[in-house]
Formats: sequence, C-alpha cells, structure tokens
Amino acid sequence: MKRVAIHTLGCKLNFAESSTLGRQFSQRGYSVVGIDEPAEVCVINTCSVTERADRECRQIVRRALRHSPNAFVAVIGCYAQLQPEEIATIEGVDLVLGAKEKFNLFDYTGDLQKRSRAQVAVTPIQEVDNFGHASSIGFTDRTRAFLKIQDGCDYTCAFCTIPLARGASRSVSVSEIIKEAREVVAQGYKEIVLTGVNVGDYGKKNQTSLLVLLQEMVKVDGLERIRVSSIEPNLLSDELIDFWLDSEKLCKHFHIPLQSGTDDVLRNMRRRYLTDWYASRVERIKSVYPSAGIGVDVITGFPGETDELFERTYRFLNELPVSYLHVFTYSERPNTVAATLPEQVEPRVRFERNERLRILSMKKRRVFHESFIGKTANVLFESETQHGRATGLSSEYVRVVVDSEDNLTNKILPVLITGADHEACSGAVVAEKSQEVESVYA
Repeated sequence: MKRVAIHTLGCKLNFAESSTLGRQFSQRGYSVVGIDEPAEVCVINTCSVTERADRECRQIVRRALRHSPNAFVAVIGCYAQLQPEEIATIEGVDLVLGAKEKFNLFDYTGDLQKRSRAQVAVTPIQEVDNFGHASSIGFTDRTRAFLKIQDGCDYTCAFCTIPLARGASRSVSVSEIIKEAREVVAQGYKEIVLTGVNVGDYGKKNQTSLLVLLQEMVKVDGLERIRVSSIEPNLLSDELIDFWLDSEKLCKHFHIPLQSGTDDVLRNMRRRYLTDWYASRVERIKSVYPSAGIGVDVITGFPGETDELFERTYRFLNELPVSYLHVFTYSERPNTVAATLPEQVEPRVRFERNERLRILSMKKRRVFHESFIGKTANVLFESETQHGRATGLSSEYVRVVVDSEDNLTNKILPVLITGADHEACSGAVVAEKSQEVESVYA
C-alpha cells in the first residue's frame, strides 16, 4: 500500500485541515503514517506565527527526507502562503501551495514524482475567499474531534501575520456546521472542539453569530460536550458568557488571549480591549462558575515593554483568578507593524520574562488543580488504559489520571479527585454521581 506522511505545525485549526487531507489520501488508497516512517509522499502543513515555526519547517523537511529520500514533498499552510519562494529553495521540496490551493492538493501533484524544481502555486491573499471544510475525524482518539467553523481574520494586531497568511474572516452557515457536527457524532465522538483563527467572529458576515451556532449545537442528539478552542475577549459578551455557563453541554473552559497586562502595550499591539474589560470577563465567569478553567495567551518582550510595564503585566496576571498561561516570546515577523516599532526589547530580556511567566503559570495551574481535591469532576477518558492507568479531561480542561484495569476510552465518568500537582489531578472513578459532583459546579 502507498503511504503518505503528514506532519502538522502550529494550531488545532491546522491539525483539522491536515486530518481532512489525510482522509483524502486514504480515499485514494494511501496509508497515513508518521513523518519518521518511510513514505512515498510527505505533506508538511506549516505555521508562521513565530520565527521558530519557520525554522521548524526546514527541519521537518530534512527529517522527512532522511526517512524517505525519494518522497514527493509538498509544503502547505501559513508559511507557504507568506514565503513560497523561500520554501521552494529548500532542497527536496517539490510543491508549495498557498491558502487557497492547499484544499485542492491533488490538482497539483501530477504523477507524484520528484521534480528538479519546486512548483509554486499561491494566490494573492486578497483573492482568497474559499473556506475549506475541515475536521479531525479519524485522526484523533475517538473521543474529541476538532471542527473548523471559521477561517481568516479582519483584525490588524501589530504583531500578527495570520491575516496575511489566511486572508479575511469568513465562515459557513449554521446549517452546514450542524450537519458536520452530526457526522462527527455518528462516528462515535463525545466532544467537539470548535476551531478557527478568530472563532468569536463566526457568522459576522453571514448575519449570524457564535451564540446562535452554540444555541443550535446544544440541540444535536448524542453530542455530549462542546468546547470552544479560543475566543477574543472583546467578543465575549455577557449574553454569550451567560448562555455558555448555563448550558450543560458547553465545557466550562475558556481560552481568552490577553497578550499584555498593561493598557499601554495593548494599545501599541492594536488589540481591541483594555485590561479592565478583560478582568471583567474573568470576574463574570468566576462569579457564576468558580471552578471554570480559564487559559490566557500572553506575549513577552513586545516593543516598548519596559521593565516597569512587564512587572505590571506580571502583577495583573498574578492577581487574576486564571488557570494557566500560554506564554510566547515576541519575535519580529516580516511585514508587521511591530517589526518597525522603536524600543525593541533585547532577546535575552524577552526570554527571561517568558521564563518568569512560565513559572507563574505552573504555580497557577497547581493552585487550580488543588482546588478540585475532595470534589468530583466528570472526565471524558481519551485513550486505552496503559500500565493500569487511564487519563482524560474534565469539562474545565483539567487532566485527570485514575488507576484502572478497565478500558474507559470514550466514557464520561465521575472521578473523585484526591491529589493534584501542576500537571494533572489524580483520583478514582466513583460508582455514580453524588452530592460531591455538584460542588464542582457550585
């Protein structure tokens, strides 16, 4: 059987799109394998959020060719859209496809034979308007599936290349998403994770909204959990929060990008909110559902971030009742406003600040996990029991480990939490829901 190795860099949206490509290859008789296994074709789906993502692309190409020196190599995704000619010069690359072309990969592969010179097919981003349905059906443990509901972004954040790589914000109708959700459920998945570049912007140009979509998704029979991958704070309205927290199916987990804890830096970043608004979103969530998981994206070393401004960000995050941080070190990206700003921060200082916030994140995650001790959380178990242990995620995005010889895969079971550290909680499955279950949701 022919083999294709597909490797994904970056976000869950990329993963969903790679999974869709994998299914297309499978329908053509290919076996989908890992990048370190021999294959006739290698597809690398790239990211370009940071400078490291660009370097990773080159490394993955070399890695793939070590295992499959004669493989046909196609590079797609955000980096391919932004720097196609640069990728075409990488030895061993045969095909480079942009944001529009990647959904029609087989229109460009020909006989899948190595080429003396890479073919480049990249439409100018201003002309990209196709959506490209995508989900991770068949490429994750049959518990959680990622479903693409939105693509592109109309925001002009000073540091971000995503609008240059994916184009304007766009989405498809509620009815199309519901149809896809039913297909996911029919495959046996219990949870759907809604993904996109700017998920909260869903439906804006179609006279609908994320709230309307969620109101319809909770009606899908057999769908037990809905998780939203990330949402911009300016799009997190009171009405949306209230519905989110009131619905049994919607996971009590919010990932809300912050980027900086000072208004001066937020303005320079061209973000669409200030710290007071962000804090009000966290306060509203926690006042209704104290056990809600709240994740935060933050960037260290943005131009103009002085020692004093960083310390203000640190204090803001330290005092905020959030669960964990995703910390990114600022890196200059070509064709962004931030790359031209004065007062660039020395790289050493950027990394030192990153480390301080990573340590803060570990402390916060431990405190959050310890708050579950003595309570019962409903856990969706993800993988087969190994070495007498099973793991899964709670609605609040807490990793939970239990001792069990039984196969708990794809079951949602109440677990009494008895221990915790910064990585996970531990506990035991209880026979049935008790009063302790309610304490998590109080």
